[in-house]
Amino acid sequence: MSETITSTNFKFPGQKNVYRGKVREVYTLDNDILVMVASDRISAFDHILPKGIPFKGQVLNQVATMFLDATKDIVPNWLLGTPDPSVAVGHACEPVRVEMVIRGYLAGHAAREYAAGKRVLCGVTMPEGLKENDRFPEPIITPATKAEEGHDEDISREEILRQQIVPQDIYEKMEGYTRALFQRGTEMAAARGLILVDTKYEFGIRNGEVILIDEIHTPDSSRYFYADGYQERQDNNEAQKQLSKEFVRQWLIENGFQGLDGQVMPEMPDSFVDTITERYIELYEKITGKTFEKADTSNINKRIESNVAKFLMEKGIL
Repeated sequence: MSETITSTNFKFPGQKNVYRGKVREVYTLDNDILVMVASDRISAFDHILPKGIPFKGQVLNQVATMFLDATKDIVPNWLLGTPDPSVAVGHACEPVRVEMVIRGYLAGHAAREYAAGKRVLCGVTMPEGLKENDRFPEPIITPATKAEEGHDEDISREEILRQQIVPQDIYEKMEGYTRALFQRGTEMAAARGLILVDTKYEFGIRNGEVILIDEIHTPDSSRYFYADGYQERQDNNEAQKQLSKEFVRQWLIENGFQGLDGQVMPEMPDSFVDTITERYIELYEKITGKTFEKADTSNINKRIESNVAKFLMEKGIL
């Protein structure tokens, strides 16, 4: 089995601190430069699974890079470059503590709320008579407050402005960017025979300007359906064919784990780890239309350290 990135302990030039998230490890350098390492960790139900998934970080990093490059005419973003298949380097921004979630279809969290009888989500009214995975007449924005720990929480536009979490002019700019990004993502997905169902965007402020940060349109941050057969499946009340990590959650549920108190994380057999790798590579190739090229994993840490140091020197960033 290939070597994986499950934890890192780099000492990059000019390094000031490091933040370790569920999946990414973010190193802050001098001059407000971020080095974001996409690990091979995988999380579900807010828990990190016990084994790394070979090439998962590379898949996410390269998909996100493609979409950031394809949308920089809409909104400026944080990215400066990707010196390594699993690494992105960019500008540090002051994060806006609101996650912009946009939904084109009644799926996931929205579908669960709808099934429970709710018709208003984050201050947005959802039409009567919908069933799970139906398309909304227009995409809806359902923001969430970004939690330092635990679950993000739904919040309405009105409440965001009332609490002054985000100034109105900034929020309205984020709304406009969110709709334009979702439209571009929808068009790019359609060209690949996919439906972009829902996704989330995160923004930051740099020099007074709203900047797109983090990853976009990856299978970890977005839900995709296969367009072929979508309507037929809806008409027959069948589950939609998805391009996401939902199958990992399903495996955990089947093995008695949903992240609840007292539940024990099941042991992942190597065969299932291999399956996850295969599915992520399938995701990459379907979303990008390119053949996935596996990076050399014989010494990942040395590879990353060397590539990042070279990039920083060549770009004269530090």
